[in-house]
Amino acid sequence: MPLPPIDSIETPRLSLVPVAAEHLPDLLEVNGDDEVTRFVPYKTWASLEDGQAWLARMNTLVGGGSARQLVLKRRDDGKVLGTLLLFRHDEGSRRIEMGYALGRAHWGQGYMREAVRGGCAHAFSALGVRRIEAEVNPANVASCRLVSQLGFTLEGALRQRWTSKGVTHDTHLYGLLVQDWPAASSE
Repeated sequence: MPLPPIDSIETPRLSLVPVAAEHLPDLLEVNGDDEVTRFVPYKTWASLEDGQAWLARMNTLVGGGSARQLVLKRRDDGKVLGTLLLFRHDEGSRRIEMGYALGRAHWGQGYMREAVRGGCAHAFSALGVRRIEAEVNPANVASCRLVSQLGFTLEGALRQRWTSKGVTHDTHLYGLLVQDWPAASSE
């Protein structure tokens, strides 16, 4: 059974909604920055054409039923600040992975914490998952800190797990179980 659609996840300052072509200009600001894309598996966008190619890949992934690509849309002005991906849904194991990116202009303001918290709450309730995983490059200190603060447990290091942009790197595997969520979400 495919992953159910997500119309919107509402947080105090954000609406997480499915990505659409209209979001690409704002996403070019996000994904056109080498610092933002440093730890993601795709190259920095140089143009809207790069964004259109990325959107086609995301639409294929979503169309397969195992992923939902959302954007973080600021509620007060509609500005798209970043992305949140729920993917590799395993229905039998009730497990899903999470990935995200946030525009540099919005770092340090709690937006990604709010978005990840909202995504986790939705995954545990509406999607019925029992486990959320995040693979984080150990050099991405801010992301490691974020998932730890939200209650994810560092479960291990996967040596030379990924090769991205010509560089092979380790990854830290974090997991969050539904029974650990209520305590973590109240922080």
